[in-house]
Amino acid sequence: MRKKLMMLEDLQELDLKTDGSQARIQVALAEIEALDARLQGAVAEVDATRAEIDGTEADKTALEENLAAENANIVRSEANLKGITTQKEYQAVNKEIATAKKLIAELEEQILQKIGAIEGLRAGLATKEEALKELEENIGVQKAAVSSRISEEEQSAAADAKIRAERVKEIPAGMLKRYEKLREARRGIAIVEARDGSCLGCNMQIPPQMYNNLYRGEELITCPHCQRMLVIRQEAGE
Repeated sequence: MRKKLMMLEDLQELDLKTDGSQARIQVALAEIEALDARLQGAVAEVDATRAEIDGTEADKTALEENLAAENANIVRSEANLKGITTQKEYQAVNKEIATAKKLIAELEEQILQKIGAIEGLRAGLATKEEALKELEENIGVQKAAVSSRISEEEQSAAADAKIRAERVKEIPAGMLKRYEKLREARRGIAIVEARDGSCLGCNMQIPPQMYNNLYRGEELITCPHCQRMLVIRQEAGE
């Protein structure tokens, strides 16, 4: 039994190593996800600025169409003045022309504001596009480095999996099943050392007779407190 427990302890060390590899892979994948999110955020900013430029240009075009319509109204109204015979009609048309000219002035001012806004947005877009290009290059380098780490961890885990497949052949199926259940329940630690009368897994005292039985190595003994499998290392001469 002692030999089997030692084999099980070696298996646990291998499994913990694999756990570490898998944890580091998950951390690396999270890093890649964060880098992608950062890049997507920058792309979204550029897209939003482009959309804002398009919207502002559409507003400018609508204002220009209104301006053209008002200028056409003035031309038409001024032409109508020649055929007016009454003072009242003449005054009404002149009022329409004055109103249209006032509106034209307002439209021209709004168009100038839109032109200024578009120029500012385009300058900002150029800056954002340049920053995006640099970010894409930097993130590409970072992702390549992270991917390399993942590849190394995966290779290590694959090699350990082959070793594990050979080791488990030497461990009784029932003991292996119990070990795996304990590992799942006890955060990866199913077998621990007993020393100085205590379980090193939970630091609780083990009954003296049970502790003495560990020295015989004739049976599988578990901690009465944390239920982990117990193994004891004897010094030479003991």
